[in-house]
Amino acid sequence: MSLQDVLVPDIGNFDSVDVIEVLVKAGDIIAKDDSLVTVESDKASMDIPAPFAGVVKEVKLKVGDKIAQGHLILTLEADSAAASAPAAEVRVATAAASQLVATAPKEVITPAIPEPSRPAPEPPKQVQPAHQPLPVGESAVTNGGKTSHASPSVRKFARELGVNLALIKGSAAKNRITQADVQAFVKGELAKPRTENMGAGVSGFATLPMPVIDFGQFGSVETKALSRIKKLSGANLHRNWVTAPHVTQFDQADITDLEDFRKSMQADAEKRGVKLTMLAFLIKASVNALKAYPNFNSSLSPDGDSLILKNYFNIGFACDTPDGLVVPVVKDVQQKDVLDIARDLGELSTKARERKLKVEEMQGGCFTISSLGGIGGTMFTPIINCPEVAILGVSRSSMQPVFDDKTKTFEPRLILPMSLSYDHRVVDGADGARFTSHMRMMLSDVRRLLL
Repeated sequence: MSLQDVLVPDIGNFDSVDVIEVLVKAGDIIAKDDSLVTVESDKASMDIPAPFAGVVKEVKLKVGDKIAQGHLILTLEADSAAASAPAAEVRVATAAASQLVATAPKEVITPAIPEPSRPAPEPPKQVQPAHQPLPVGESAVTNGGKTSHASPSVRKFARELGVNLALIKGSAAKNRITQADVQAFVKGELAKPRTENMGAGVSGFATLPMPVIDFGQFGSVETKALSRIKKLSGANLHRNWVTAPHVTQFDQADITDLEDFRKSMQADAEKRGVKLTMLAFLIKASVNALKAYPNFNSSLSPDGDSLILKNYFNIGFACDTPDGLVVPVVKDVQQKDVLDIARDLGELSTKARERKLKVEEMQGGCFTISSLGGIGGTMFTPIINCPEVAILGVSRSSMQPVFDDKTKTFEPRLILPMSLSYDHRVVDGADGARFTSHMRMMLSDVRRLLL
């Protein structure tokens, strides 16, 4: 037996992630691939597995810690043979890190030392009255008609941060500006809502601050912290909503024949170990529509001057999890049949619920589908998953009477409501209507869908 360090593996392109759950404790006997801790990034939650079996000797982190690749998770008493390969990898990684540290230039941190005091030149009378002399070594700045003083060290500190001292009100005697005043000013500026260049010559807008209300004065309340995923997805949704001018096109598709065909395929799907849902057919139909209208399979360049057309077809689907909404992506849909798509949907959905989605499984999407059919509702306005330019929302299908021109009678048909939101900078209304009409045609005739 040997004592081994278990380090955080490659967790994707993240500087750090939050530890939200520690799943083991000292003395636990664990097997290889058992989950050790659960971490949460801005995309999803994920478990970090054990690289080998053994007995936990000491856990080196706790809930709330921020960790990155190479961070020590715990020490494990493991069989020497089982741990030899991971240990070798750790030694190689440690040696590489040590070499980097040895060759990297060391940063010299010099404490802020005030410049030597020296008599300041006599200020002009209009700036500094004779009865209000400047402290030795300080200079004056004008702030809203008032004169404020700042020592050389504070002026140097402000220059390093790019702060205009004339904008700061000093809190010390005679409006003297302190280092704390500069720091408070910077924090206040960073907390203010900002406008930013949104591309295509369109600027964003800063919303008014939300009023601070004590809701407890009206009755009993309870405060519950949002998960990291909900915090970050909320910020992204707000950015997407104010960045892309949304237009939503509503339509309905007759899926009576498609639903009958789906049910007839259930036996074959079960033999292949998959659950065939309507979402698999929607993904298949969306690829056909994206090929017919390639502007929907694009992204606007960051400068807003060009359109980036994509020759691949990766379809994301909104997945509801206990931690919040995530969007796994089914890759290369054009190369798969509906059963292959259904298998991918099942695997990705399971990973999302179990917090095992990898970062690359949520990247590279071209178009997103948000299906609320299993929950209910009639129609809704989905928010575009930028930098994509469109998203399709589907609600619960229902039996409705449809008039048949041939027989001059009403027939019961299964109708699926569709809501297509698109970026009006890229897609105009006519193409939006053509896209939903194409989707309606594909879903109404299963023969077209299978071509």
